[in-house]
Amino acid sequence: MPGFGTTDRTYNNAVNMVRSLGCTLKEISITAAVDQHFKDIDQDPSVHDVTYENSQARERTQILMDIANKEGGLVIGTGDLSWATYNGDHMSMYGVNVSVPKTLVRYLVNYFADKASDDLAKVLYDVLDTPVSPELLPPENGTISQKTEDLVGPYELHDFFLYYLMRYGFMPHKIMRLAENSFKDIYDRETILKWMKTFYRRFFAQQFKRNCLPDGPKVGTVALSPRGDWRMPSDASWNLFKADLETMIKES
Repeated sequence: MPGFGTTDRTYNNAVNMVRSLGCTLKEISITAAVDQHFKDIDQDPSVHDVTYENSQARERTQILMDIANKEGGLVIGTGDLSWATYNGDHMSMYGVNVSVPKTLVRYLVNYFADKASDDLAKVLYDVLDTPVSPELLPPENGTISQKTEDLVGPYELHDFFLYYLMRYGFMPHKIMRLAENSFKDIYDRETILKWMKTFYRRFFAQQFKRNCLPDGPKVGTVALSPRGDWRMPSDASWNLFKADLETMIKES
């Protein structure tokens, strides 16, 4: 479902992966549908804001949902433990990756690539080498212009914070000590603290997404499903955690 931000690299990888797996390829461009949607809601297509981005993600979900109805199938979700766009990849009939963080997804892809045929392995290794991106903004010189880790920080840090918050309930200052020790040769304290604050702010602000997640399996020892593991109101405040972070910032 190519759109405004689709690059040749990701397009060709998608096509080659489908062919390598022997699946049926069906291509549906979302460009015309999203352009019409912009007209319907009076969105200036030259304004590349969150509306511009999420309209594309949600159009793709609508297409998948309607094809599933037509074919009598299921939409298997791609949203994972680390990230999802509300009513975009966040929504499906079943979320297979609901308790799998981005870092584990990459590990699993690499594991499968090591055992795959040459053609498929080549595609998967290139997917792993591609920056994580929803590709919702126009490319720059044919390459990805929108990198998710520029927004949320390195996923190895993001998922580290997520694990120790969920599994042990540690406060920021304790997770900081663990992170400084674990990533001492990669990130300095200032960098870790910057992305930790971003993580906590976004984690609390986006609880509303988790309260309506589709069903999915629990993998490992942590999960964010509201029906089994994670109970948290959508209006929960992050002030206690923010105060702990501010103390560390002052001490730095």
